[in-house]
Amino acid sequence: MAEFEETFNRIKNMKKSVLGIVICTSAGKIIKSTYGSGAEEAKNISDVVSQLTVKAKTIIRDLDPSNDLTFMRVKSKHYEIMVAPDKEYLLVVMQGNKNDMMDQYG
Repeated sequence: MAEFEETFNRIKNMKKSVLGIVICTSAGKIIKSTYGSGAEEAKNISDVVSQLTVKAKTIIRDLDPSNDLTFMRVKSKHYEIMVAPDKEYLLVVMQGNKNDMMDQYG
């Protein structure tokens, strides 16, 4: 867990494009978040991303049983979601799209 704590603080202070960070259990229970302790957005992110991660792990193992998911990146028109899964925890970083950030910050 100390490893996630160090990474959490490093990413939090890294860029303007980082919108939020969530550390949660693999079941989606929030451990730490930049969205605030009871934020609905953090809960929504942890629930959806934990389900997506389980599905992605299943797909990887179905394709190659000796393989495992080590990192997942999902990019949409407005956001980029980066997930670093561990045995018990997920580190989720929400980042704004570079084009949206350029429009916002010049």
